[in-house]
Amino acid sequence: MNKAIRTISVVIVVMFVSLMANATYGYVARTPALSNDPTNRRVTDAEFGTDRGTILVGNTPIALTKPVNDRYGFQRSYPQGALYAPVTGYYSYLYKRTGLEQTQNAQLSGTSSSQFMQRLVDLATGKRPTGATIVTTLDARAQQAARDALGNRPGAVVALDYKTGAVKALVTSPTYDPNLLATHDLGASKASYDKLNADASKPLSNRATREIFPPGSTFKLVVSAAALASGMTPDTMVDSPASLPLPGTTRPLSNSGDCGGTQITLKQALQTSCNTAYAGIGMKLGADAVRTQAEKFGFGRSDLLPQLGSAKSTFPATLDQAQLAQSSIGQFDVAASPLQMAMVGAGIANNGVVMQPYLVQQVRAADLTVLETAQPQKFSEAMTAANAASLQDMMVNVVANGTGTRAQINGVRVGGKTGTALTDGKNAPYAWFVAWADNPSVAIAVFVQDAGVEASDVSGGRIAAPIAKSVIEAMR
Repeated sequence: MNKAIRTISVVIVVMFVSLMANATYGYVARTPALSNDPTNRRVTDAEFGTDRGTILVGNTPIALTKPVNDRYGFQRSYPQGALYAPVTGYYSYLYKRTGLEQTQNAQLSGTSSSQFMQRLVDLATGKRPTGATIVTTLDARAQQAARDALGNRPGAVVALDYKTGAVKALVTSPTYDPNLLATHDLGASKASYDKLNADASKPLSNRATREIFPPGSTFKLVVSAAALASGMTPDTMVDSPASLPLPGTTRPLSNSGDCGGTQITLKQALQTSCNTAYAGIGMKLGADAVRTQAEKFGFGRSDLLPQLGSAKSTFPATLDQAQLAQSSIGQFDVAASPLQMAMVGAGIANNGVVMQPYLVQQVRAADLTVLETAQPQKFSEAMTAANAASLQDMMVNVVANGTGTRAQINGVRVGGKTGTALTDGKNAPYAWFVAWADNPSVAIAVFVQDAGVEASDVSGGRIAAPIAKSVIEAMR
């Protein structure tokens, strides 16, 4: 063989090797990204012709695929649609995917890297691909109790196992039926989406994780943690005047009730939710200390629950003293999601350690082989164990003797903090309650955006605390 022929042979071999390497890389490495690209219409058509995996709560399907006699062959269905819509999201030909349908799409459609070998087997045997099953962390009893207790009032409830970070309940109201968008009648799907999207009550919004609101006095938990970190104790005396002049303003800050004197302990300040005491504490600590404490609980981060997505809770970057005073009682520009406030309660209950929230417990192949299992992970260390224990006792006192008495449960140690957040003056105040229990080990944030009563009757203790109680009792 002469030199020219050898050279051409080598070039051809190199080209074939390069082609095979590129094809292999494209199939192995790029398939998940291309398959999950919501603009890939060819993949969308192919997916609608596959047996998409099931989403479970315990052993109960909350999203499944049924064979149908149309061009796609399979129809996505949500047996308890509205109850779990904030979690499952929807799977729609026209409007793609949201919720777990989006974040777990690779597993549900059978295109994840952990299902690579199964795809090869299916290809070799000619078997139709089947998606994996997603097992959520949700507790059906907690989810139903939260939904029933919240009712039709706009708001949200989030419950976390504070020892692991597992999401036990995630409810938002108003909600919607994802079956309306999953239908293969594309005209009906479009009409439903347009109606939902035009609804002023925003049923497609996830108030639990993807929206933020003034947390009101529940933010005093963050300020309490910062105060304890500074060396204060529950017995430290703090000023609690009936009215507190704010620097640079002519409008003083007042309390919603009697704090119990002009000087009270930090413990009593939380018990009575004393505004002037916490405004003074915040100004004494300084904005940086309060902000740092908030960030330890997760403020400013968008990775609170990657499996659903979460909005960043905020504490203002720059504040004058008057603004700091307002911020220290959860007003001014402080804003938090119910998920974030549940994490605050969870970190306190878990001896200062905040666990990473997660919603997927297991991924199982069609043959029930376990492909993935979640392992609890630490999100942050927000407090020392000693300070967390002190704040736990302070929260228990709030439920036993303070503004949170409607959350009391016989035989269960419950800690809580109420919140009533003022809005723009046109809308009713928001009602909040952040709580935890020792049996079961759950932390809960309840947010009621509109209680449907006169503004003067809105309070976290009256409106939100009973909802938390209902969830805890359902889990026992």
